[in-house]
Amino acid sequence: GSEAASEQGQEEEVEDRLKEHMDNLLDKSAKARQAALQSLRLALASKTLPEFLLERRLTLTDSLEKCLKKGKGEEQALAATVLTLLCLQMGAGPEGEEVFRSLKPLLVSVLTDSTASPSARQSCATALGMCCYIAAADLE
Repeated sequence: GSEAASEQGQEEEVEDRLKEHMDNLLDKSAKARQAALQSLRLALASKTLPEFLLERRLTLTDSLEKCLKKGKGEEQALAATVLTLLCLQMGAGPEGEEVFRSLKPLLVSVLTDSTASPSARQSCATALGMCCYIAAADLE
């Protein structure tokens, strides 16, 4: 009984921290956004949270889109990495496909932008490949 309650409490604590990190993606400070992206990257890489993310995928996708559009270098690279992890968490179903389809043009745009940093372009290429492999319904 108490072990299940303790696990439930830990789960809620993790979700609260993730919500806070997602809110911080909209911060005016680039450093705060980068810190939030780093934290999300670590969380999504270490724990499967499909139900939590399913409810918040549109919000997170919008925030990642802003980071990819307005961010520079490191922020763009981190946003693409978080996007890859989000696609992995969403899987091959319609939700993963929706996330990929909405951000694919932006990933291609950063990838082909010769003024973007090499790390941002590389992360966008990786995100494009991984998300395409996982979530693209269209064989092309």
